[in-house]
Amino acid sequence: MSVPLVLVMKPGGGTMAQTIFMIHGMFGGPWYWENYRNKFEAEGYRCIATTLRYHDMDPRGVPHPDLGTTGLLDYVEQLEHEISQLGEPPIVMGHSMGALLAQILVTRIQAKALVLLTPASPYGIMALTPSVVKSFWSVQTTWGFWKNPFRQKFSETAYSMLHLMTETEQWEIYNKLVYESGRAATQIGYWFLDPSRSSFVDESLVTCPVLVVAGTLDLITPASVARKIAKKYEAVSTYKEFKNHAHWVVGEPGWEDVADYVGGWLTEQRLIADMPG
Repeated sequence: MSVPLVLVMKPGGGTMAQTIFMIHGMFGGPWYWENYRNKFEAEGYRCIATTLRYHDMDPRGVPHPDLGTTGLLDYVEQLEHEISQLGEPPIVMGHSMGALLAQILVTRIQAKALVLLTPASPYGIMALTPSVVKSFWSVQTTWGFWKNPFRQKFSETAYSMLHLMTETEQWEIYNKLVYESGRAATQIGYWFLDPSRSSFVDESLVTCPVLVVAGTLDLITPASVARKIAKKYEAVSTYKEFKNHAHWVVGEPGWEDVADYVGGWLTEQRLIADMPG
């Protein structure tokens, strides 16, 4: 099968590849976009995988002292600045917390499309299901978690994000995960206690096409929550739920099926956008 090269016209003539700006989730880094980068770069996209503030660290090291009090909007300001340097509106793709940051981000910038992979939910959508509480139990039972860096235990990560993978694969990924901000996590899970409403998204400002991807077996960002997110943007959203998939759609068995669907959806949006008249 031939691979379509995804090109847009430069001002003044010529072409350049469309850009996908990739935002990782909690504990992550640009490394976990490798599968998607390889796929989409082979199809002609330019892929940029960012590193959230203070996530560029040795997983075995000591986190930056300011990480624990870094909020969602601190991350968003960083991402907004990075995108301002691109010179063109990108396709914004986020996974998990990165997908929540993407939702907030596109109310501030121009984007060609928004791809939300197993997304964390914005202000107003309750996501504290029993499986989510279990996923973060060791954190929530530690006093001061809302202002300190934290990591899940291996057992929690394996349960909540990597349960479709072998134990060897689970350890391989877990050993790459870094610390996360307690403040950011609290602003997501306990949005109703956040006077700054940091995770709030005004859906009327989300005008680009939106794809929401969920896995029926996801325990940390359940499909029931993803459906509510898709409904929030129903004027512009497409919802796709994958059976036999969980949270780690960037690398769990069958990730190719998810990535292929995303690629097909992006192509459909491009064709619509490029139609003359």
